[in-house]
Amino acid sequence: MPHFAPVRIRGARHRLVRHRERAVALGIAVTAAALVAAGPQATERARGRPDEAAPGKPADGDPAGQRRAVETVTAPVRIADAATVRLLRPGDRVDVIAAGPAATGGDARVVARGALVTRVPTPVDPPAEGGALVVLSLERATAARLVGAATTERLAVTLC
Repeated sequence: MPHFAPVRIRGARHRLVRHRERAVALGIAVTAAALVAAGPQATERARGRPDEAAPGKPADGDPAGQRRAVETVTAPVRIADAATVRLLRPGDRVDVIAAGPAATGGDARVVARGALVTRVPTPVDPPAEGGALVVLSLERATAARLVGAATTERLAVTLC
């Protein structure tokens, strides 16, 4: 068979580059899908905590297939005394106390213990409602009780 010169096709190089770009994009997409499918388990192992259950993953005592909800949430809470809120800083721990109306005896009860202050928004002049807002981080069940108490009672805080 005689020796032939290489066959050159116009635009072939451009097509190969385009296909290479598609292949790289496809590889990135497949890698991203694999990382999403792996979920938080890989990140927990990467953080040096291989034995702990990942958030949202069933713990050992939970029945298979049931997922636990996030344990800690942040909740904005209006405290009746705005001057007290000005004393708070992010990172402080507080107990939140709900006091009923004076007409009903004014009984006070602790609604949340050891809540973490995550944010103290700057107050609005003049305040829209009595008191001042503070953002607390606490357990989901405690946050539900706290928000429920805030609808009918005045809230106060004490530093822990």
